[in-house]
Amino acid sequence: MSRRSGVLEFAVLGLLRESPMHGYELRKRLNTSLGVFRAFSYGSLYPCLKALVQRGWLVEEPSEQPEEQQSGRAQAAPLAGRRAKIVYRLTAEGKEHFEELLSQTGPDTWEDEHFGVRFAFFGQTSRDVRMRVLEGRRSRLEERLAKMRASLARTRDRLDDYTLELQRHGMESVEREVRWLSELIESERSGRPAGDTGPDRPAPGPSDNTDR
Repeated sequence: MSRRSGVLEFAVLGLLRESPMHGYELRKRLNTSLGVFRAFSYGSLYPCLKALVQRGWLVEEPSEQPEEQQSGRAQAAPLAGRRAKIVYRLTAEGKEHFEELLSQTGPDTWEDEHFGVRFAFFGQTSRDVRMRVLEGRRSRLEERLAKMRASLARTRDRLDDYTLELQRHGMESVEREVRWLSELIESERSGRPAGDTGPDRPAPGPSDNTDR
């Protein structure tokens, strides 16, 4: 299983833990709540759902209404068939597997693609796991930032102004996320709600172009 398919599996299980959904609604939630999945289509989602059903982590149930009526918007003709009327529900085994995935704090949870999805489910994650993931992510970015600074110091004299500015922009993005992570870690340690960084101090989010 590829890393990207593993991230999709994690997100699908997490969303279905909240409530059963049909395919269209699940894809909509992936797109709106987890922007990293905007590139995914039904072609990617349904094989994942099928695999999860085969493993016993999901069950398919008939929907009471056609999918286009549940979603409140008309669907294209290919989505009006039987498959569009299936609702996916998390099984007890699927919930147990998702709980196991939530408890993991290894290096994969710190990487750019997986971290964003893990963070989206921090509300379902224990505090000690959140801390380990946040601290691991910050450590990873601090290592990346040190390498970027060292590389810039070696090549500065050979770069034109625009390339140099692009390098600086990348470093600033990483620095911004490191500050954001530090604020989140401090909030976790002090018991403050996530995002409470003090009066008149907006908390920056993860950068969009780290490690690119």
